[in-house]
Amino acid sequence: MRPVNLPGCDGGCGAVSAIAAHERRTFLWRVIGCAAGALTLGCLASLEVVASESGSPPQGTERRYPLPDVDGVTIDQPSAVMLVRYQGKVMALALACPHQRAAVRWLPNEQRFQCSKHDSKYQPNGTYTSGRATRNLDRFPIHRDGQSVVIDVSRIYKSDQDGAGWASAAVIL
Repeated sequence: MRPVNLPGCDGGCGAVSAIAAHERRTFLWRVIGCAAGALTLGCLASLEVVASESGSPPQGTERRYPLPDVDGVTIDQPSAVMLVRYQGKVMALALACPHQRAAVRWLPNEQRFQCSKHDSKYQPNGTYTSGRATRNLDRFPIHRDGQSVVIDVSRIYKSDQDGAGWASAAVIL
C-alpha cells in the first residue's frame, strides 16, 4: 500500500499514520471476527465431533456413520449434521436453527438443543418447544445399512412444509 497525502498536508503530516490506523482497524476487525467464530465453535465443545467413517473429508451427498449404541448426540461439523439416538430412533438433524441459521448446541445437563443466537429450545428429536423459531429443526433423509446409518445431505425435510417426510426421517431401532 503506498502512502496518500491527506488534504491540506504537505506529505509529512500523517499520511503514513492514517494508513497505519486503517490497517490496525482492519486487523482488529479480523481478530474480532476470528474470536467470534472461536466462541461459536466453543459453544459446540460439549458435542462429540466425528469425521466421516474413512477419516477423510466427506465427498458426495451421502454421509455414513456407525449406528449409535446408546441414546446421545454426535455432531459432524464439516457436514453440519447432528446424529441423534433418542427413544428407539436415530435421526439426522441440521446443525442450524431454522430461525436465522445460527448454530444449535446440545445441552447435556438439560437433555435438549438450544440455538446459540436467540435461545430457541428443541427436544432431542428436533421438536421445537420455545423461543423465536417457529418450527422444528430440519431433518435429513436417513436409512439403515447393516450396522451403519446413511444420510443424504443434499435433501432436507422441513416440518412446516413436509410434515410426513419430516416425521418419517428416522431409523426405528
